[in-house]
Amino acid sequence: MITVSTAVTSQEAPPCRLLHHRPLCPSSIESDPLLGELADVPAGLLELIAKVPDPRKPRGKRHALPGVLAVALAATLAGARSFVAIAEWAADAAPGVLARLGVTGPVPSESTIGRCLQRLAPNELDQLIAAWMGLRTTMIAGRRVIAFDGKTLRGARDAAANLVPLLSGLCQATPTVLAQLAVEAKTNEIPMLRARLDTIDITDAVITADALHCQRDTADAIVGAGGHYILTVKANQPSLHAQLKNLPWKHIPVLDRSTEHGHGRTAQRALKACEITGGIGFPHAVQVLQLTRTVTDRATKRKHTEVVYAVTSLSVTDATSTQVAGWLRGHWAIENKLHWVRDVTYAEDHSQVRAGNGPHVMATLRNTAISVLRLDGHDNIAKALRHNARSPHRPVKLLLT
Repeated sequence: MITVSTAVTSQEAPPCRLLHHRPLCPSSIESDPLLGELADVPAGLLELIAKVPDPRKPRGKRHALPGVLAVALAATLAGARSFVAIAEWAADAAPGVLARLGVTGPVPSESTIGRCLQRLAPNELDQLIAAWMGLRTTMIAGRRVIAFDGKTLRGARDAAANLVPLLSGLCQATPTVLAQLAVEAKTNEIPMLRARLDTIDITDAVITADALHCQRDTADAIVGAGGHYILTVKANQPSLHAQLKNLPWKHIPVLDRSTEHGHGRTAQRALKACEITGGIGFPHAVQVLQLTRTVTDRATKRKHTEVVYAVTSLSVTDATSTQVAGWLRGHWAIENKLHWVRDVTYAEDHSQVRAGNGPHVMATLRNTAISVLRLDGHDNIAKALRHNARSPHRPVKLLLT
């Protein structure tokens, strides 16, 4: 039997708000909850690139790896989508521009750039860059909120001809990528999320994830590491979903309402929440959420209503209902502000980079470019790329600032 409490009316605290990013000084590195063992991350992005291990043999090397990586990242900040485009950007850049990136000799060719990037260890590169990004993000209402979701690189396949899925974590406050990990061929996103969480400190952080990750082991792992979760519940957990659907929602008051207008539609959201004091059988769950979303097409007047359920380990004393509702809605920023940008602005699904670790590394470069532009205050990534494409000095300045 499920025991619920409908007395969830704590809304004295102000609604959560997105804080502007602020660079953190080196002295704050040791206290940053995201970094874990990577407490010696350099302050500058180009200094960070210099720490990436070079997989090539020393004999016959003409180009230093940090210079090649710096060129690749600068070109990506200017909108480059392929090895060819990166090489063309480097060929057009003046010697003075390349020197600021650490390239003082011959300009690296397309083949050189391709070989370097394809041989890198992408998961190590992701972890290093993610730690650097973690220093430059802020928290929401005193907590770091990270949205995790997966994306498959279409057209890219590993040595066994399997598609390449990547699991990413996005900071909800400043939409920057704080984690990325390749999903191995013989597993899926579920254990890989737990594996990624093992590498970072999530004490007091809030992890949001879609219904795929609504797993008891995942909930145990998050709470066991000192964090909190907000997990969407759908038909992949039929018993749990049925339990939540059958709660006495008609007798539970609406705690938060919001209305948004855009794209010719009006979206109205209503949040209800109830405390769970027993009977649900999901680890550490203390609240159940019901989010009702009604979308009205202003031209046709047609309405579509969707009801979403979620469970959370956050109690009413941990966060207000308004904050939890914001974090639940904010989860989809990883689709709108990361995956969509990579697909549409960078045309990732049409990329011809398909061999070796190239697709993963290119995704990392795109993540890094998007995150750097977000931290620089850009909301429209396509516009920012066009701005950088008009002068090679602009992306270089971003990397040096």
